[in-house]
Amino acid sequence: MYNLIVRNARIARPDGSTFEGDVACEDGKIARLDHHIGAEARETIDAEGHLLMPGVIDPQVHFREPGKEYKEDLGSGSRAAVRGGVTSFLEMPNTDPPTTTQAALDEKFARAAQKCVANYGFFIGATPENLHELNTASPVCGIKIFMGASTGCLLVNDPKDLERIFSQGTRLIAVHAEDEARIRARREQFAGRVDPAAHSELRDNECARHATELALSLSKKYQRRLHILHLSTKEEVALLRQDKPSWVTAEVIPNHLFLNTGDYTNLGTLVQMNPPIRTITDNMGLWAGLHDGVIDFIATDHAPHTLEEKALGFPNAPSGMPGVETSLPLMLTATQEGRCTLAEIQKWMCYGPAEAYRIPNKGKILEGWDADLTLVDLHTPRVVHHDEMFTKVRWSPWVGRTLTGWPIHTIVNGEIAYDHGQIREHTRGRPLTYLN
Repeated sequence: MYNLIVRNARIARPDGSTFEGDVACEDGKIARLDHHIGAEARETIDAEGHLLMPGVIDPQVHFREPGKEYKEDLGSGSRAAVRGGVTSFLEMPNTDPPTTTQAALDEKFARAAQKCVANYGFFIGATPENLHELNTASPVCGIKIFMGASTGCLLVNDPKDLERIFSQGTRLIAVHAEDEARIRARREQFAGRVDPAAHSELRDNECARHATELALSLSKKYQRRLHILHLSTKEEVALLRQDKPSWVTAEVIPNHLFLNTGDYTNLGTLVQMNPPIRTITDNMGLWAGLHDGVIDFIATDHAPHTLEEKALGFPNAPSGMPGVETSLPLMLTATQEGRCTLAEIQKWMCYGPAEAYRIPNKGKILEGWDADLTLVDLHTPRVVHHDEMFTKVRWSPWVGRTLTGWPIHTIVNGEIAYDHGQIREHTRGRPLTYLN
């Protein structure tokens, strides 16, 4: 007897083709794939012909715990994740206190084990002083460097500090690439501006391009694994198209694919983020980079703030917006519009992040691989409403948009975590592992 069987599903293969069949799960693994599995199971899902995909891996979220749990915590963030078909996440270190030591990392794992319904992994954050911890703290998915857009100990913008981190160790380095010096120099120029569009002008394309160019040069100098977070400009795509070593990867987030500066008119500071939303031309450049492989995969940079905080207006409102539960419906809607394919979705959102972070056995529906799955409805369009969001802040920048491809079930390690709008609170994710 299997633990779980999903019957009558349209099962996605990695190449984008599908077949009608059943999936049996046991001991957290996909135990069997077949057109029909006659065995019994402790629990059965009738997929009724809906699409069964690998669970999404979101490799960049900010779940705010510890320190800002009123905005989000590991429990609420993971519930929002599985509602969106995300079965694993990698969480960023800019919490309070920041995740810069083994003790802080251990504390996060202890908290996650108690409340996460999705699988979890954590970055360690770089400071100018914690080089030893960057190379010894374990387990971590990588080192996060804020080259800009941060304050306190997590800002690393001195070229000498950056060189020291890149030159010692072998772990993947993920960078938030904005030029802090340029941002500070331009801030006086924009003093007095209260329109949110000024945010995109102040932190212009050159801020991103220059920092990405610096990180790329250091990565090449030391042949250090580099990941460029939330690429936002056509100039960065052009730079990487011309010069991207095999050990360098890059991501884009839906905000920079689907939003542009015209959205400030209706959404104001709700769409204020770092790096900022840009022009339609940048949207087009990022899509082109995805399609030709310059950009490797998709993350969300889920970074919730309350509506009260966002209502403070520019420049006082904090930057960031939620997104972990809407990324898959956004991309599946784009698939139905002919902008991408099911094969690309799986590469960009499932096995692509797993390969980059060397997470074994995730992101494909194959026998022996982890049973992280999501069953999605491609037939029922739904309008996004703030009050339906699972994130603790209860709002979405996609409010009013009609999306198709919402999950019906999400399965984590062979256990149902999300079931027709309800969370199975007893389900627990597991810490992610990484190959050397």
